[in-house]
Amino acid sequence: MQEFLLVIHRDLTSANPAPSPEQMKEALKPYQEWVAGIAAQDKLVAPPKRWDVDGRVIKHDKKKDHISNGPYAEGKESIGGLFLIKAKDYDEAVEIAKGCPIIKYGAIVEVRMAITAA
Repeated sequence: MQEFLLVIHRDLTSANPAPSPEQMKEALKPYQEWVAGIAAQDKLVAPPKRWDVDGRVIKHDKKKDHISNGPYAEGKESIGGLFLIKAKDYDEAVEIAKGCPIIKYGAIVEVRMAITAA
């Protein structure tokens, strides 16, 4: 089994976020049930965590570091949550990710496989 990171991207900062606060309320119980189902299959490595919308981005050019507020100043999508799961391969991890109920309201789930350090 491999470890995969599931990153849930959603619009947290615009005037009309998608999913809306009402949609997020509607999706909360199905989301909790989805995560509980992953845990029941012993495929949950680290539970979901939520993140603030501020963040900081550090970029370096040839002369100095530049620090800006917010990871997506020019866009709407922010990281709404992330957690680790176990799956045999990308196909299985994607199948698990496709079950995220927030997707139907406009969220995006990114799947990344963990690479062991050399």
